[in-house]
Amino acid sequence: MIPNPILKVLSSIRANRVRALLMGGQACVLYGAAEFSRDTDFAIVADPANLERLRKAVEDLQARVIAVPPFEEKYLRRGHAIHFRCQHPDAAGMRVDFMSRMRGVDSFPKLWQRRTVMELPDGTPCDLLSLPDLVQAKKTQRDKDWPMIRRLVEAHYFENRNRANKAQIKFWLRELRTPELLVEVAQANLLLSRRLALSRRLLAHAAMGETARVGKLLLAEESAMRDEDRRYWLPLRKELQNLRRDR
Repeated sequence: MIPNPILKVLSSIRANRVRALLMGGQACVLYGAAEFSRDTDFAIVADPANLERLRKAVEDLQARVIAVPPFEEKYLRRGHAIHFRCQHPDAAGMRVDFMSRMRGVDSFPKLWQRRTVMELPDGTPCDLLSLPDLVQAKKTQRDKDWPMIRRLVEAHYFENRNRANKAQIKFWLRELRTPELLVEVAQANLLLSRRLALSRRLLAHAAMGETARVGKLLLAEESAMRDEDRRYWLPLRKELQNLRRDR
């Protein structure tokens, strides 16, 4: 069940025709990998027309910016998130975050083209990041994101393994973070796993059934991606610190 405050946020976004894709914890809930999330996160296109529609949506939600940076196009384009807190009675206290650019994630037009559309309990359609794009967006330095990636891909695997197509198998080989399942998929698809091992080397060990080795390599892979994210955010964090000081 989607809580009413989140439904209010989603309905305001849709009513004002904001080009936005649900991501973060709420998207994980809809994909069946989480039971609850406090915040609502969106990827948006940061052009003047869409940002004007977004202004109307946040006005409808009686939302106010609660941190730096301010709600300006230049900060969205540089990769910052804009954080709001809703005051509308139907969404009181709900935090809503918007981003336009994320490390390692495609541009919004490509995300929009690949989006998933789900129907909410009240019949309202909801635009989400596609599952592969959501997984990519969650490859951050934050501890909580890596167990969520694992659950997202596992849930998709268990739901589709008996009728999988090639695209789904490729997704699992590229993104599974459960050693036993990765070995299972690699050994069932040896030719494909060997080809994909050119970009994900641990697949060669998965194809040979080396579960313990795959587990260690998954941890190393995660560590490397966390480091990439830390380096990406260093200049952005410095900019935020300067904005806080100036404010």
